[in-house]
Amino acid sequence: MGVYSKILLAVDLSEESDQLIEKTRTIAKNNQAQLTVLHVIEPLSFAYGGDVPMDLTTVQEQLDAHAREKLELFSQKLAYPTESLQVVTGHTESEIHRIAKEKECDLIVVGSHGRHGLALLLGSTANSVLHGAPCDVLAIRVYEPEE
Repeated sequence: MGVYSKILLAVDLSEESDQLIEKTRTIAKNNQAQLTVLHVIEPLSFAYGGDVPMDLTTVQEQLDAHAREKLELFSQKLAYPTESLQVVTGHTESEIHRIAKEKECDLIVVGSHGRHGLALLLGSTANSVLHGAPCDVLAIRVYEPEE
């Protein structure tokens, strides 16, 4: 067994997520690690401050189903056996921490955009995951596709 036996790969399922595949696969193979791939959906009520005068359950269920389809496609591109594929709803950083603890992971892999200016001041998901993580965190630099 290698240094990392249980790896959690947290992806946002954007186009940039594919940039995490090669490095994550290599680390997992080199360590013969169990790999969990996670996508967190922030509840729609978070986006609207919880003050929405309608039931968003159906919309949330559609978002979950779409995310599960995309995660399955991502997993196929990853081409490494996964211990589990998970789509959960909640606050991104706390859900990543929760799943990492639950699965007893020793490495969390996330993408980082390396933002500057105001985005840097406000923090990033990768930075938030680092603080409070129960294990090592690898932030892989991802680049937005050129248009």
